[in-house]
Amino acid sequence: MLTVSSADINIWIAGLLWPLARIMALIAASPLFGNSAVPASVKVSLGVGIAVIVAPAVPAWPATDPLSMAGLLIVLQEMLIGLAMGFSIRIIFAAVEMAGEISSLTMGLGFATFFDPTTQGRSSAISQFLSLVATMAFLAVNAHLVLLSALVESFSTLPVSSIPIYGGGFKQLADWGGRIFSTGVQLSLPIVAALLITNVALGILTRAAPQLNLFGIGFPITLGMGLLVIAMTLPYFGTPIQNLFLDGIERARLMPRTWSQRPPVVKPPSLPVRPPGALP
Repeated sequence: MLTVSSADINIWIAGLLWPLARIMALIAASPLFGNSAVPASVKVSLGVGIAVIVAPAVPAWPATDPLSMAGLLIVLQEMLIGLAMGFSIRIIFAAVEMAGEISSLTMGLGFATFFDPTTQGRSSAISQFLSLVATMAFLAVNAHLVLLSALVESFSTLPVSSIPIYGGGFKQLADWGGRIFSTGVQLSLPIVAALLITNVALGILTRAAPQLNLFGIGFPITLGMGLLVIAMTLPYFGTPIQNLFLDGIERARLMPRTWSQRPPVVKPPSLPVRPPGALP
């Protein structure tokens, strides 16, 4: 006769709940899986399916009641790990969107904004276009599959544990966030340089012929030049964007390894002990 105790039920719940928390957090934070256009039922089904596949291969989890306070803290820790791994990839898309914002402002398209369902805000038309290009490149190089592979690997690098993670990984994540500004400027630099030369030429032309209406001819020229430069430089975006994806996935893979480490314990220097009665 098959008998099931409450301890067995707790083990089954913990074996599925804790990996599911990390997986669902990554799906919610990653730029492709977490898009609001993807139905919630699809996200939950994908997370549960991956958790069912991964759970038997997960190393031994702590003997903790999943419904206790310690079990809930483990759930929060797993969610934090998944969110950080997904956010490391989201930074790449944010850098591409920032390049589009800089290009739009330089071209004079700062007023052409659309609702962005990912950030629940407004972004420019060029930013939306480059974001779609980055999404297609993300799918073309199978980066979404590599990201899921890094997620499964993280359960071996940083197993489910009740020990708090090392906080040094958050500093590395903050340092990685600086790539938004540096990469955004680098990607938009050709467009900005071309439009700078165009504005200088328009200034010289207006100086030579003051009767020309700068506001009448300047906007169509800068807008057309910006679109032309984007069309010319778009085929060359593949290599840097692919390198960014590789760096982001490598960062997501190394982050659990960083959290699994512990800072070295530095002992304070001991003072020399003087014998009683000794002169200083």
